[in-house]
Amino acid sequence: MSAIDALVTKAYAGFEPAFGGDKRGIARKLVADRNACKTDAACIVSAQNNALQTYGNAPQWVQDYNIALIGKKALDLAARTLKPTDQLLPVSIGKCGFTHITALTTRLGDDPLEAASPEAGSAARFTNGGTAVSYDREPGLASSKVGDPVVICLIAIPRDCPKDDLRGMVYYAVDLAAKGAWALPDSQHLCGGA
Repeated sequence: MSAIDALVTKAYAGFEPAFGGDKRGIARKLVADRNACKTDAACIVSAQNNALQTYGNAPQWVQDYNIALIGKKALDLAARTLKPTDQLLPVSIGKCGFTHITALTTRLGDDPLEAASPEAGSAARFTNGGTAVSYDREPGLASSKVGDPVVICLIAIPRDCPKDDLRGMVYYAVDLAAKGAWALPDSQHLCGGA
């Protein structure tokens, strides 16, 4: 984790906000995300990976490490919870909760995912109000069914965004029935996009 911290420090030096935001204000939010994790390693790596993505310099190995740790955290939560009940959508990086799939469709939501062509993308909705969207056919979603129980964890919150544009939170999820997993944003476009 100290190597990741060093990468964050280096990436911040060359960072310029994309939407005219306050560089220090953005950094303060990212540091607050990390500090809120306390000693939770999966949370810390998610927060630091989010910082690196914000600063435009997230190496693939950090992203892979992030997914490995948050995936283990999600599976550990599922293993120690005998009767999971639906919970609110996580709003802090590194937090996880249980939910169920209510819809599996194409990216635009116009056709069921199971009958759609691969280029139609993928989308899911959950009982806790969460969503997952991909321009590609996401294998984890394609193997899932409506009603499947899911552990969903927030792994990224866009911090370099236009005011009041909250799109682009990224959630890691594991389908506890089909065993598929995915890490997808909550909207088709990230903040500042079309």
